[in-house]
Amino acid sequence: MSKIRITRTINASVETVFQTIADIRNFSKAVPEIVDIEFLSASRSGVGTRFKETRKMNGKEAVEELEVTEYVENDHIRIVADSHGTVWDSLFTVKKSGDHTELTLVMEAKAYKFLPKLMTPIMRYFIKKAIAKDMAAVKDYCEK
Repeated sequence: MSKIRITRTINASVETVFQTIADIRNFSKAVPEIVDIEFLSASRSGVGTRFKETRKMNGKEAVEELEVTEYVENDHIRIVADSHGTVWDSLFTVKKSGDHTELTLVMEAKAYKFLPKLMTPIMRYFIKKAIAKDMAAVKDYCEK
């Protein structure tokens, strides 16, 4: 699957936006579809933080295990999940843009099993729509 890139301009500081995306406790408050978070590591933020995220998707709950693999405060965070034969690599970046913050998410899915290799490109539209919804929720949360 090619990379999906979504950018939102948010009327909030870089620090506010970064803390919303980089602290899963804040992110889960911002995104209503996330219904539970369970930390799997002693750390709660930064590289090495591992957690299970439960979210509602199409009326059902889905659980994914994620790990923070890069973290540069007020710049970017990379979160990776290996799920059902696909590695989901999500890079969030923040940068000041005038009086606003530009938040960009670049997500890439790298399938390594046969069925996901077939299905992931087909699901691209739905994945992009779900990610855009998350980004809109983050924007709304940060602007309150």
